Amino acid sequence: MTAVPPLHRSVRDEWIDANGHLSEAYYVLVFGEATEHAMAQVGMTPAYRTETGRSLFTVEAHLRYLGQVLPGERLEVRTTVIGVDAKRLLLWHEMAAGGRSRATAEVLGVHVDIPSGTSCPFPDAVRAAAEVRLRPLPQAAGRVWRR
Repeated sequence: MTAVPPLHRSVRDEWIDANGHLSEAYYVLVFGEATEHAMAQVGMTPAYRTETGRSLFTVEAHLRYLGQVLPGERLEVRTTVIGVDAKRLLLWHEMAAGGRSRATAEVLGVHVDIPSGTSCPFPDAVRAAAEVRLRPLPQAAGRVWRR
């Protein structure tokens, strides 16, 4: 079974809000980068988008803020594929810093033909690469997809 390698990011000073911790917009930014990272792991790289005119569009997301992220911390986002079918990919992101969980995001993406804006099935190789990474739903997941 193949896992998605973790994504690492350092918290930038400009990401810190007036309360002295990571602004909520930057949680979304980092989770968006983690989604792009996971897409590349299953074959939906920037080259794939250019060559096919297809990509994954986020259609729903659920975020949980579990703890503050402070200036200068190093983030690690672990991503798990928790759902895949003909056109949809469901990802579970867990953000940690200093060995403690800080946030999670459950992200549902639909495979889309960019010029037409319509959904379309994944190529067999992309779906197979996602399926080999498929894991059971974490206990806190399941808000955007029920199997």
